[in-house]
Amino acid sequence: MGTIVCQDCQKVIEHFNDEKVTTYYSVCPTCGGK
Repeated sequence: MGTIVCQDCQKVIEHFNDEKVTTYYSVCPTCGGK
């Protein structure tokens, strides 16, 4: 299970299927829209 987390607010943006547990950092629309 992979997870995409907002690097600003730490909210989980999305889960995706992955063979290993991974965490990617991105920016959610709330933080990215500032």
